Amino acid sequence: MSVTTELRQRAGPLWDAQLVHPLVRGIGDGTLAIETFGLWLRQDYLFLIDYGRTLGYAAARAPDLATQQGFAAAMHETLHTEMDLHRSYVAEFGIMAADLEREAMLPTTQAYTDFLLRTAATADFAEIVAAILPCMWGYSDLGRALARQGFPADERYARWITMYAADEFATLAQWCRDVLDTAAEHLSPAARHRVETAFMISSRYELAFWEMAWRGENWMPPE
Repeated sequence: MSVTTELRQRAGPLWDAQLVHPLVRGIGDGTLAIETFGLWLRQDYLFLIDYGRTLGYAAARAPDLATQQGFAAAMHETLHTEMDLHRSYVAEFGIMAADLEREAMLPTTQAYTDFLLRTAATADFAEIVAAILPCMWGYSDLGRALARQGFPADERYARWITMYAADEFATLAQWCRDVLDTAAEHLSPAARHRVETAFMISSRYELAFWEMAWRGENWMPPE
C-alpha cells in the first residue's frame, strides 16, 4: 500500500465529514446561503495567497528539476486559475480583488496558513508536500463526488463544482500524491511520523475551514 493511501485511510473520518458538511452539501444542491458562500470565498482567497507561497517553498526544496517545475506550475494554477474564479465570483457581489486582499483572516484561516508557512520554512521536503496535499487532493475528491451527484441549478455553484471536478485538477492531485509517495518511501520512522502528522493536521484544518464559514466565525471579541 502506498504512503498516500495509508494517509488517506488514517484521515478517512475527517475527509468523509467534509463531504457531508452542510456547507459542502449546500453547494452540491444549490441551497447554500450566498452570504455563507461569500464568507468562504473571501477567506479562501486569503488562504490561497499563502498556499501559493507554500507551493513556492515546495518548488525551492524539490529534489529535481521536473518536481520543481511541477510545483511552480501548481503555484501558477493556484494564483491564477483558481483565484481568478474567486475574483469573478466576488465581482458579482461588487467586491474588487484589492478589497479581498484587505480582508482580515479569521482565526481558522490564520491558524491554517501559519501552520503551512511554518512547515514550509522549517520542515523537509516530504513533510511540506504532506501538508500541501490534503487541500489539493481533498478538493479534487469533493468536486468529483459532487459532480457525480448532479449539478445544481444555481450556476455559481455549478461553476465551482466544474472547476474542482476537472480532470486537470485530479491529475495535479495524483501527481502530488506520486511525489509524496516517492519522497516518503525510504524515510526513517521518525520522519514518516512527521509526514503523517503534517497530513493529519492539514486534514483537520480542511474540515475546520468549512465549519468556520458555516458558523460565521469571528475573533473574540468580534472585530
